Amino acid sequence: MKKSTMVIALAVASLGMTVAQAGEFDGGYVGGKIGVNRTDMTDVSRQSPVATGLEGGYNWNRNSMLLGVDGFMDFNSKKTHTGTGVAPATVNYGSHVYGLDLKLGLPNGNWMPYAKLGYAHTGGRGDAYASAVGDNGAHLGLGVEYKFAPSWSVAGEWTNNSGKSGATKLDNNNFTLGVNYYFNKPYVAPVAVPAPAPAPVVIKKEGTKPAPEPIVSETWKTLLENKPVCIEGTNFEFGSAKLRHGEIKKLDEVTSFADKHPDVKLEASGHTCSIGTEAYNQKLSARRAESVKAYLVNKGVAAQRIVTVGYGESKPMADNKTKEGRELNRRVEVCTVPTVEKKVRD
Repeated sequence: MKKSTMVIALAVASLGMTVAQAGEFDGGYVGGKIGVNRTDMTDVSRQSPVATGLEGGYNWNRNSMLLGVDGFMDFNSKKTHTGTGVAPATVNYGSHVYGLDLKLGLPNGNWMPYAKLGYAHTGGRGDAYASAVGDNGAHLGLGVEYKFAPSWSVAGEWTNNSGKSGATKLDNNNFTLGVNYYFNKPYVAPVAVPAPAPAPVVIKKEGTKPAPEPIVSETWKTLLENKPVCIEGTNFEFGSAKLRHGEIKKLDEVTSFADKHPDVKLEASGHTCSIGTEAYNQKLSARRAESVKAYLVNKGVAAQRIVTVGYGESKPMADNKTKEGRELNRRVEVCTVPTVEKKVRD
């Protein structure tokens, strides 16, 4: 089976998987990787030198799929090989590969299997027998990526490419583990400002005088009291710690509250529905709370004012037996207890 046909078949088969949403992997990213290069050249013994690489690209959410472009540079280190046939007795060589791929991903929570297909230049480095190899051709890959923090992920990947010069062909199979950093930032939804209410119109009649207002002598005193404040409803997709666009306005209310009360501390508490293990849900709830804290800090709230805590599935606010209830339970609440003044008659 041709390589391009194999990739297309794998991509089509993957479309049958149940997926959640693609938001975790949206945006631009850069990364590095390291692993093993299984290299094979005509009339030369196989070896497995070290492989390193750099990459960068951009991903777009397309409903339940993710489409992206990925530019890469791979560096396969030199190693001495035994030659046979027309090759010298020993051949010391490595290779470099650079190119551009199209990427198809199918995110499922924080996991994303993906396929890559593109075009690359493959060139040999080292002895004259290897240095003569240089060719452009297909580049393909398969991998799985896992998002372990809002901006960080790890990926295990296999890629293949080849170059040819005359009858001499160089074929690379790379098996690598990489780390990627995402530059995506939370979406800030526009806040509608209500128009001011019109001033009342007072109609005066000629020859009449307004009645004088009565003078009332009252005394007031000021009391200080603690007033708990809790903003609920910052909800998340299943298995995700990424803020949804529609929830940003609620966090802007928290930012406005924090600006008006600069001395109060805030607690961001993360929660999950009951699907999944307790250990996984505990970690997920803590990541959700950290996502809310990161947004508030980005909006100007001092980080030392915000405490985060994850409660997992232990504090549901709705019935986990229904879809609607589980959606309400996937949330972060921001609570505080400011001291406010209250005036009462003496």
